[in-house]
Amino acid sequence: MKITVSCPTPNRCTLLILVLFSFAASPLHASLSINFYASSCPTAELIVSNMVRSASSSDPTIPGKLLRLLFHDCFVEGCDASVLLQGNGTERSDPANTSLGGFSVIDSAKRVLEIFCPETVSCADIVALAARDAVVTAGGPAFEIPTGRRDGRISDAANVRSNIVDTSFTMIEMIRLFNSKGLSLDDLVTLSGAHTIGVAHCNAFSDRFQMDSKGNLTLIDTSLDNTYAKELMKKCPSGSSESKTVNNDPETSFAFDNQYYINLLGHKGLFQSDSVLVEDERTSARVEAFANDQETFFQSWRDSFLKLTTIGVKTDDEGEIRQSCSFAN
Repeated sequence: MKITVSCPTPNRCTLLILVLFSFAASPLHASLSINFYASSCPTAELIVSNMVRSASSSDPTIPGKLLRLLFHDCFVEGCDASVLLQGNGTERSDPANTSLGGFSVIDSAKRVLEIFCPETVSCADIVALAARDAVVTAGGPAFEIPTGRRDGRISDAANVRSNIVDTSFTMIEMIRLFNSKGLSLDDLVTLSGAHTIGVAHCNAFSDRFQMDSKGNLTLIDTSLDNTYAKELMKKCPSGSSESKTVNNDPETSFAFDNQYYINLLGHKGLFQSDSVLVEDERTSARVEAFANDQETFFQSWRDSFLKLTTIGVKTDDEGEIRQSCSFAN
């Protein structure tokens, strides 16, 4: 395979070559390429980036929503924008996906792209690019990702629950799910770092508490820091509204950084699935490495994000280019 690299700057060239090397090393990516839209829609990535930046400036929760949207798309049916399809019985209608957000950003980008480059840029690529740019907007690393995904035509709610991580998962359950997606133990620790931004509903971690005879919550999960647990119980008292949320990261809530791993070492992981990462000897050393060095985390994030965004991609005749992200053609 011949790869031609155009280098606007030496640093950008080095990063691009590293991405291309990782990309070319996997047979799953044969039909995807860096700058896939260079000829057909040269402003595609800029349009998506501008939409993400604009939306995030008025709503700092947008980056977290876009990142979560990518996970829920790629883990079910692959990265094919199936989570965007509306209708009875679709992935989007499943209760596990009713709290997803960021759809308006994807739809806005698609509308603009259809004006400048009709029937050219897939919704699946928009979701992947928007998540990548969301991380950058929140202060995370910038890097190239391959594009050329096609949009899926199938979206079935029955496929959701068995393919996404539940916040109460044990390490064994998470490893099994990640391995089924072609992701390693290192990818599991790295991609869990997405919880450095975003918010969670109170019922997502309610299993760490129990209600006493007076209707008050008490801590039953001894792996959780007592002071942090009291803060959570104060923010999410018994009988809280289902719409009530708390920040995933209590320290730097809207910054994509390594604070999540520092929190884990302090026993301040919001979910049970977070806390097990520091408790399990198979992953605790990696948690410490990321907590001690943000650049190490960022380097690993680039590699794992690339793998995430190429799970089960549809290319060529396997999918379509939707005219609207909410409905198949």
